[in-house]
Amino acid sequence: MEESKIRNFCIIAHIDHGKSTIADRMMELTGTVAVREMKAQLLDSMDLEREKGITIKLTPVQMNWKGYQLNLIDTPGHVDFSYEVSRSLQAVEAAVLVVDATQGIQAQTLANVYLALEQDLYIIPVINKVDLPAADIEKVTSQIVNLLGCKPEEIILASGKTGQGVPEILDTIVAKAPNPQAKNTTPLHSETRALIFDSYFDDYRGVVLYVRIFNGSIDKNSEIKMMATNTNGIALEVGALTPKMSPKPNLSEGEIGYIVTNLKTTREAKVGDTVTLAKTPATAPLPGYKNVLPFVYAGFFPVSNDQYDDLKEAVEKLALSDSALVFEPENSPVLGFGLRIGFLGLLHMDIIRERLEREFGLDLVITNPSTNYEVTTTDGEDLNIRSASDLPDQSTILEIREPWVKGEIILPQNMIGGVLNLINEKRGHQTNLSYIEDRAVIDFEAPMANLLTDFYDQLKSVTSGYASFNYELSDYRPEDLVRLDFLVASNRMDALSIMCHRTEADALGRSITKKLKEVIPRQNFEVALQAAIGAKIIARETIGAYRKDVTVKIHTGDRDRKAKLLEKQKKGKARMKRFGKIDIPSEAFTVMLKRD
Repeated sequence: MEESKIRNFCIIAHIDHGKSTIADRMMELTGTVAVREMKAQLLDSMDLEREKGITIKLTPVQMNWKGYQLNLIDTPGHVDFSYEVSRSLQAVEAAVLVVDATQGIQAQTLANVYLALEQDLYIIPVINKVDLPAADIEKVTSQIVNLLGCKPEEIILASGKTGQGVPEILDTIVAKAPNPQAKNTTPLHSETRALIFDSYFDDYRGVVLYVRIFNGSIDKNSEIKMMATNTNGIALEVGALTPKMSPKPNLSEGEIGYIVTNLKTTREAKVGDTVTLAKTPATAPLPGYKNVLPFVYAGFFPVSNDQYDDLKEAVEKLALSDSALVFEPENSPVLGFGLRIGFLGLLHMDIIRERLEREFGLDLVITNPSTNYEVTTTDGEDLNIRSASDLPDQSTILEIREPWVKGEIILPQNMIGGVLNLINEKRGHQTNLSYIEDRAVIDFEAPMANLLTDFYDQLKSVTSGYASFNYELSDYRPEDLVRLDFLVASNRMDALSIMCHRTEADALGRSITKKLKEVIPRQNFEVALQAAIGAKIIARETIGAYRKDVTVKIHTGDRDRKAKLLEKQKKGKARMKRFGKIDIPSEAFTVMLKRD
């Protein structure tokens, strides 16, 4: 199709603002999907996406409207997948910004608007859910006008549920969105370049790429090259998604579609990479590619060691489709063999955990999530530490640097005080405070490790659920960090060790030993629970022993016989304390996920 008749656009919004439902109405209206095949959130193919009401994997779909080809990309709304969103935005010329009429502008709305403005996209503002009784159209209109500087009459009022306003959205895309020539940065047809904005592994066909062709064309069976990974492959099939795969002879300039390759893993074709022809490669790749690295790590252990091979096989299968997933074997004296897995964020970790449990039937124990640290030793060597147990001896450490994040919280103005206190408690500091109508926007910086456990839950608690939160990795900063160890009956448990700031160590040590006392069962001998920094014990709790009344069988009042039996029992308990094994339940490893 002629480039002048093609419109490439995406839908951006905060979580649960209704972008997938609007996409459903668009597909219905354009006749892309037959009525009998229609179901709610059609583009959200995973059960988890439907249950959580969020988009996890982005999905493109091609529609036809009034003689124009419309290519839609339904993007994820969560902060963990912001790099995928940024690549999707690079693949299009326009963005439909969806804002919930009952909630107004949220943190992820702002983040996605900034990404769209960076890519110089034409933004079409839409207020969704206008049919709800709680809709406050006037207030949300005012917020959008303040944010974008548009006119109130340019905002489309819509309802993904009833279909109201959806034809107007499609007409606006056709009339006002730029055609694909707007993003061509090199002379026409000079060299073939296509952007990979998503990729996944199909068990039967290999790696499938979702691409936007910027220059030239890619034919079926042509040899292709991924420029960042320097990998060659064959385009076994090319075509468009409607939303099912529809094969074509080729994909031409300006189009969005798929390429089925002979590659075996998505690590060879990463999101953001440039595809070109192997015989006549492009001189320079498309801008913006970066290698996405995980910065949240957690140990995954099967409850039964018999399931270790099943766990490893399951994670390897998921990693074929998820190039951001990094894992390595880990061994714990208590939990046995497992894997230490790296994630893009806490939601990413939660999704992988649920998929392992549901799709592969695994019963898992997950250790406290941590982030990675940069360590410089006295020898001048730089190390990347993913777990507190990997930290070298304190005497050999010159400096420890921890990751800091830039965060943004949007909340009602009357709740600012409580949130600022929470940020300070997490060793963070406010950098800016601004207002959008009746909402406040707090910009802040804080250490990543302090936001990992229950910051989001505490934020929702302080603001009665009205705040929304968005963050991005900023940089690594040197801090006075220490390794906090936990000893159970004088045995150090490496799987429980955590990194923390020296000023927080005492309070954390006392808090966690109290919680361990609650979850570790009593034994027939006394058990000491200790928190330590190096050889210095900073907190202690004691689990009392069960005591059998050995004097019950003595019916006389002979004190000597009683003393003899009690002394015998005392020696037995002392021997038990030396050789006794303590069964630590899996709850002990999740106790640190919720700190006071």
